[in-house]
Amino acid sequence: MTVLQARDRKDLTGQETRKIRLDGFVPGVLYGKKIQSQAVSVESVAFLKTMREVGQNGLFNLELESGKKHNVMVQEVQVDPLKNHYTHIDFFEVDMNEERDANVPVHLEGEAPGASEGGIVNHLLYEITVHCLPADIPESITVDISNLNIGDSLSVEEIRSNVPVQIVNEDDEAVVTVQAPSVNEDPEATEEDGTTALGVEATEEREDDDKDRPGRVE
Repeated sequence: MTVLQARDRKDLTGQETRKIRLDGFVPGVLYGKKIQSQAVSVESVAFLKTMREVGQNGLFNLELESGKKHNVMVQEVQVDPLKNHYTHIDFFEVDMNEERDANVPVHLEGEAPGASEGGIVNHLLYEITVHCLPADIPESITVDISNLNIGDSLSVEEIRSNVPVQIVNEDDEAVVTVQAPSVNEDPEATEEDGTTALGVEATEEREDDDKDRPGRVE
């Protein structure tokens, strides 16, 4: 199992926290049902590498300076929206024998025939909640859309049998749809060609009035 080294954090002041970030580390906290919360920090580059290796819901060992290792998952990550770097991480120690909920990303696979006909593929459900043992949590759920025509859709019920763990979402939740293209009439083009019904009727009425007007010479 992947191991991520962690340092203990004794000084929790804002000044020390800023220094930790400047030194290339990310402050965080380790907690769980059977342990006391403990302030830690991890190297930002090592953390990013770990996430790329194990995935969003991946399990790995967080090793403290004491040498003790904890099986953890990342519960939450805070990111600076301006500088786009990690500012805080929550590490949750998991019980490998206890089922839990986890949000798993949904990826679409294939080309929908309806899209080549002008339809619009709407990806509606980007995450699906599953309930299973930590070791069984899938990294992602792939949904094949290669059979979807215009007007077709896929619901949670239709993909449930393809996912090896229990899905918590309701059956009728739509995962993806292929919507018919919208047709917008160009009013300027209609006015230019003079083919509107109102325009034709108005012209005919004017011609009839001219014919009936006294003194008209044919």
